[in-house]
Amino acid sequence: MIDGISAVTLGTHECHELVRFYRALGFEILHGGEESSFTSFRAGASYLNLIAQPAGRRWSWWGRVIFYVADVDELYDRALARGASELLRPATPNGVSASST
Repeated sequence: MIDGISAVTLGTHECHELVRFYRALGFEILHGGEESSFTSFRAGASYLNLIAQPAGRRWSWWGRVIFYVADVDELYDRALARGASELLRPATPNGVSASST
């Protein structure tokens, strides 16, 4: 049985933007940064890595990473305060705002 995942690595054309996004969420950079082709973040006891891909590289799939937090509304508000763009307010699976549940 698998006990957990140590690290997830995501390929991206926009490393600098994603580094800013994850920093706004409060992830700690262990290696790299906005100008690096590889950045590693601490995510609790695990790691999230970003690796730059050439502009001509295209994908026919998408990925998803789920992070568990104690208070999603607090994390969302902190990310906005640190400069993240507002896309969608966190919501429960039935679409109700997380802060109203």
